[in-house]
Amino acid sequence: MASFKPAYIETYNKGLLKEKIARAYKILRACALCPRACGVDRLSGERGICQTGEHAIVSSYNPHFGEESPLVGDHGSGTIFFSRCNLLCLFCQNYETSHQGEGVPFSSEELAKAMLLLQERGCHNINFVTPSHVVPQILDALDKAIPSGLRIPLVYNTGGYDLPETLSILEGVFDIYMPDFKFLDSKVAEEFCDAPDYPEVAREALKEMHRQAGDLVMNEQGIAQRGLLVRHLVLPRGLAGTREAMRFLAKEISLNTYVNIMAQYRPCGRASEVTALRRSLTDEEYQEAIHMAKEEGITRLDERRRAFVLHWT
Repeated sequence: MASFKPAYIETYNKGLLKEKIARAYKILRACALCPRACGVDRLSGERGICQTGEHAIVSSYNPHFGEESPLVGDHGSGTIFFSRCNLLCLFCQNYETSHQGEGVPFSSEELAKAMLLLQERGCHNINFVTPSHVVPQILDALDKAIPSGLRIPLVYNTGGYDLPETLSILEGVFDIYMPDFKFLDSKVAEEFCDAPDYPEVAREALKEMHRQAGDLVMNEQGIAQRGLLVRHLVLPRGLAGTREAMRFLAKEISLNTYVNIMAQYRPCGRASEVTALRRSLTDEEYQEAIHMAKEEGITRLDERRRAFVLHWT
């Protein structure tokens, strides 16, 4: 893997990136980037569910050491956190950013500079957090960052509420896809994020991401270079549908899927509105989720425990 070169280099050299930028910005005229399909003209200042217009809003960017092991390495994952979201889970742990929009508008030039700065600081990748509603802006920034020397992998770190049609524009741009696989029950998805179609949308998105990138591949140092890495946040009382999620990954994606089964749920945002979400996860619930994954054949699990799990009586 010493000669690894990110896919976007070839895409840029062939002149294909500008075509992708044009396709993506055309969608913003009557926005249908994501399944919400708000239909607003974002280039004229109209706002849909994501409350984002022509410019991406960035809440922060920095080397991050709390991500999955294959992303962090010794120097961290170069995370760029976008404000607003197309999914808006009521229990979001970044509620102030995703729902309330804390952040600063970035031009394409400013976004390109942020990528290059993170690369200069030694980050192993550029990790776009919540990118689904700002795909055109990311592509336009890349067109400016690549000739200035950007050469590290890109991570599409998403809630999983992505259209295959939009993801197809990203083929040859992103080497690493890191979607959430949140809920497998449409009623749960409707209650928690007003998106009853989330389970089916996420399934199709995962298929497209895996088609493009395949299973996760790492270099000799254990740093991710290409592939799919799936996150699954375990919720109290089995609300995330863990067994069904793992069964889908094993049977319809790959038994070699790299999965981070996350234990960090705690009541945030508007979680208090739902009785079942008013407490943190128990250790027993987390261990049961791990057991389910292994029973379904998913054994390539991230080793990092990213949060303390509380014991409840």
